[in-house]
Amino acid sequence: MNKLWETLVCVCSCVMTEFQEKLRQQHEESMHRELEALLNTANKPEAEISRKDFDGFKKIFHRFLQVKGPSVDWAKINRPPEDSIQPYEKIKAKGLPDNVSASLNKLAVVKLNGGLGTSMGCKGPKSLISVRNENTFLDLTVQQIEHLNKTFNADVPLVLMNSFNTDDDTKKILQKYKHHRVNIHTFNQSRYPRINKESLLPIAKNMAVSGENAEAWYPPGHGDIYASFSNCGLLDKLIAEGKEYIFVSNIDNLGATVDLFILHHLMSQPADRRCEFIMEVTDKTRADVKGGTLIQYDDHLRLLEIAQVPKAHVDEFKSVTKFKIFNTNNLWISLPAIKRLHEKNAMDLEIIVNPKTLDGGLNVIQLETAVGAAIKSFNNAMGVNVPRSRFLPVKTSSDLLLVMSNLYSLDAGSLTMSKRREFPTTPHVKLGSSFTKVQDFLTRFESIPDMLELDHLTVSGDVTFGKNVSLKGTVIIIANHGDRIDIPAGAMLENKIVSGNLRILDH
Repeated sequence: MNKLWETLVCVCSCVMTEFQEKLRQQHEESMHRELEALLNTANKPEAEISRKDFDGFKKIFHRFLQVKGPSVDWAKINRPPEDSIQPYEKIKAKGLPDNVSASLNKLAVVKLNGGLGTSMGCKGPKSLISVRNENTFLDLTVQQIEHLNKTFNADVPLVLMNSFNTDDDTKKILQKYKHHRVNIHTFNQSRYPRINKESLLPIAKNMAVSGENAEAWYPPGHGDIYASFSNCGLLDKLIAEGKEYIFVSNIDNLGATVDLFILHHLMSQPADRRCEFIMEVTDKTRADVKGGTLIQYDDHLRLLEIAQVPKAHVDEFKSVTKFKIFNTNNLWISLPAIKRLHEKNAMDLEIIVNPKTLDGGLNVIQLETAVGAAIKSFNNAMGVNVPRSRFLPVKTSSDLLLVMSNLYSLDAGSLTMSKRREFPTTPHVKLGSSFTKVQDFLTRFESIPDMLELDHLTVSGDVTFGKNVSLKGTVIIIANHGDRIDIPAGAMLENKIVSGNLRILDH
């Protein structure tokens, strides 16, 4: 009886597997037909570019259909070996070479510039938002690299990875940097079709990006950098110019400047043990519990993102005691290694399935990858535990308040924490929904308050700040619905809770 049962189970399993395989093939064939139909709606130059994009999409879609269940086996996760994540102090202790410019001339800086400013209430590329003294993220980036090139008589180019959302606006603004001492290159990351969650087919009707197709496309995450960088010819161009490494970071991370000590560490390795990939990590705080972390998995260093964690282990992943560091997305990557891995199609990036609900209520999915996920494919990859100052992202108006304040001083495009602040940590700032949009945020401050001695600030409701306000210790300001609080000019709030109604009227 047992044998008969085993045979039946085996037959059912085979039938199911065969059925699933046929279904997978049908999905793939249908997708290929739809993509070809979309290409037929484009003009010839656009179709050539889009065909390359679609080749990449077909690969990721194929893998998406084949992968079932979580991409990691939790039992196989181990902490990285001690020597695989070096403390920054150890790297810095090696000092700098006599000829810094020789190292710099082998470097290119790549900024991820595909994002829009919509989450902060702005139209257009996020990199064009003013963050300090009328300088945008892009202005500060150009100033930093120009300062390096002038100081060390070097030629470090800036490369912007744009998306179809940001490319036109960015290119228009690049004219203003013509006379700066920095060569600027741009390339576009791929444009992938959003797919209907039920039918697993593209929702696009044609190749247009506006009108009824406005929500039909997406840039597929920064993991796309390897393919699009190679496809556009820029990878080969930089290698031909003698560049060996790229320093990649998000353009909204104001702490991501070129670090000469990490660069020297890379350049000083023996040729046969050359480190091909460095990920800058930093110590996790309660604010960073969702950040990706480095683990040891199948004898490789690997990036683990929260989206890959089985639900039962999410709390463990967020633990500050077990996973003590997180990825800043400041990455140093070997150009010849990118070329080798791309040509061999040997970069296995985990797929991040990102579900979205469009304005009309349609459920779609985006298939994305992360640039740091490639760490496992590179030789002698390592992490460097850097100071928190190298991670200064501006994602919200709360972050914007910090970088606009006297907590930081600006020098040649770089922000450094003021020496007048006694503690090296940044205050915890939480501004309410009235401050979300940059325009609203700016109208609520006559001038940015003095925050040198601030530890914690929470503001909620209809609140405005007069000129020369000083905030110290823990300050909580709450205007209930229908109330308004105007903090008067010159006010000094130290360890105060302010609530109720406080109006200051001009007369």
